[in-house]
Amino acid sequence: MKFLVDFFPVLAFFIAFYVPADRELAMYYATAAAIGASLIQIAGLWLVKRKVENLYLITFLLLLILGGATLLLQDKTFIKWKPTAVNWLFAAAFLGSQWIGGKPLVQRMMEHAVSVPATVWTPLNLSWVIFFVSMGVANLFVAYNFSDEIWVNFKLFGILGLTLLFAIGQAFYLARYMQEPEQGK
Repeated sequence: MKFLVDFFPVLAFFIAFYVPADRELAMYYATAAAIGASLIQIAGLWLVKRKVENLYLITFLLLLILGGATLLLQDKTFIKWKPTAVNWLFAAAFLGSQWIGGKPLVQRMMEHAVSVPATVWTPLNLSWVIFFVSMGVANLFVAYNFSDEIWVNFKLFGILGLTLLFAIGQAFYLARYMQEPEQGK
């Protein structure tokens, strides 16, 4: 269920892109659908949990700004920058966490579930920084060198697929350092 909630705006964008017969307007319909879906996502989370994670709020704000500029100025470039902006914002947060907060962000997110030596967290955190920067660059490469349709498919399948592959790679990396839980005496 959480997966569906997380990707609701992306799925709305993808579906709305392929619905209109007029391919020239497809990106604008998709952008409006993503903004609406993100607003529904936030409202739904607020109604159910009485709180909304910062990730959703930041993503909505970027979508509102860049998607709004896309709709107001009738320029697809703005919405195509949104995945890059999100990825680079994540990269900055992970990088900044090296010096702010006492622990790398990946450690704060995962240490409750994974027990590894302290020296493993910093390289793992930096690998996420590199991944997010790379994904932002890849998004721009596809956005500027391929059709809207290819970019939309890359946005859903490419970015999601690469993120899953990277996360699996991280799991294998972490498995090498996993510490066995201590047995009771």
